[in-house]
Amino acid sequence: MNAVSQPVAHTAAGAVRGEVDPRTGVRTWRGVPFGASTAITGRFRAPQPVDPWKGELDATRFGAPAMQGTFGLRGTVLGSEDCLNLDIVRPDTDDVLPVVVCLHGGTFVTGASHDKVLQGHHLTKATDIVYVSVNFRLGVLGYLDVRSLGDDCVANPAIHDQILALAWIKDNIAAFGGDPEQVTIMGESAGGAAVMHLMCAPGARGLFHRAIAQSPPPASVHSRIQATMWVRALTSRVGLPSTATLDDLRAMPAEDLVRAGQSMMINSKELLQFNTSFMPTIDSATLAEHPIDTFNQGKQAPVPMIVGTNSDEASFAKALYQTAGQRLRAARRALDVFDPDNAGDVIEAYGDVGQRGDFAALMGDAVFWAPTVIVATAHRMVAPTYMYRFAYASAAMRMLGLGAMHAADLVAVYGDPYATKAAKFDRFGSKETFEKVSELMQHHWGTFFHTGAPGEDWPVYGFRRDDRPGRATAVFDTGMHVEHDPKAEHRTAWESFDMREWGVNRVDFWD
Repeated sequence: MNAVSQPVAHTAAGAVRGEVDPRTGVRTWRGVPFGASTAITGRFRAPQPVDPWKGELDATRFGAPAMQGTFGLRGTVLGSEDCLNLDIVRPDTDDVLPVVVCLHGGTFVTGASHDKVLQGHHLTKATDIVYVSVNFRLGVLGYLDVRSLGDDCVANPAIHDQILALAWIKDNIAAFGGDPEQVTIMGESAGGAAVMHLMCAPGARGLFHRAIAQSPPPASVHSRIQATMWVRALTSRVGLPSTATLDDLRAMPAEDLVRAGQSMMINSKELLQFNTSFMPTIDSATLAEHPIDTFNQGKQAPVPMIVGTNSDEASFAKALYQTAGQRLRAARRALDVFDPDNAGDVIEAYGDVGQRGDFAALMGDAVFWAPTVIVATAHRMVAPTYMYRFAYASAAMRMLGLGAMHAADLVAVYGDPYATKAAKFDRFGSKETFEKVSELMQHHWGTFFHTGAPGEDWPVYGFRRDDRPGRATAVFDTGMHVEHDPKAEHRTAWESFDMREWGVNRVDFWD
């Protein structure tokens, strides 16, 4: 590999020719295949390695993302079942560098390796890494366990795809100047959950050495009976009888399955009770038990981890209901479906959840912060753990009442303030404070990529001792400061709440 305008790297399957990006000056290889097509006979099955090719593969264009709906009125479907490809970015040097593997978010149903905010050019240059962003199956094709229709499938195709990608990286990343013994997996939202799933998956053990989970929903896991419920809903929506088989689903156009899956999400009221159509399912191969149980038992990968959430994850929930009574009833329904015995104590800890702000705080904590604290508390027993809270929000976002909403941390970590849809609200504001926060986060993330620990002024999420308090949390706002055991009253209330089994009080679910 030479520092030329069209760098060539030699993988086990063949040569790939990339380019030096004329705008950012980094080397890029796009759409590099790591797995064979998952269409037709590959649908719902474990992925297979990519077949070798002859000559140089043109890797200057992004590959197809996973097939997914657009949630528009026309029912447009994007992507392909031939989606197992990845993008690689690195500085235009020949240095051997640590590797960072990005798993995109998108509620397990949307997203791509080349989402604008995740392309990684600025982050790569700021932290001196080899950056890899991965495509994997989504939604009905990646995150729905169809074993209730037959045994010739795997419960979690997406997790299998991610493990295959990590194995490919281990075998091939040296050709791009990456160090296969210094691999950090990193993701936000559903991508952050994917990081935790891989920490639990036996097949991923040894394929990575550090982990960063930003705003993960660790409790977002289907039980097998829950998955069966959604499979029945899917077959009904596509017009198949109750006796439908895997062969019937494989015979259908993938676009029809994706549209039906999108319809299930849009038209079902289950989302308001944290029962989304598509999530990984507990199985014997990838997730032997609920991730929270795996972490509590210390069975996860014992690697250093950065984990955290944003201050206003669910600020959009302020607009969901018109009255205080509706919000209070909605909060109770959402928590009762997990643990009706302890739901009241959690609600009481948040004060008046009939008020919009308290209701939104409860909903955001239920999905993101509370289970993340549980996981961090357990992980600190087996490996260094670093907790953070992202609290920075521009004047415009604060004025709109959105604050540091879900995904707001991405632009700071990736160093591109205009890369998300929310950025249009900030185009006319000052960028000085944002640049300071972004520089701080890239410093700590970059130090972690290289050493397995953030900067020295960010202490571990440790235990209380006579000489110091515990649960140190780095707070990124207009700068960075450390708080110890923030929101302790809320944390204590959640400690008795069991969020591992959805539907315990749903009679219709168990019938």
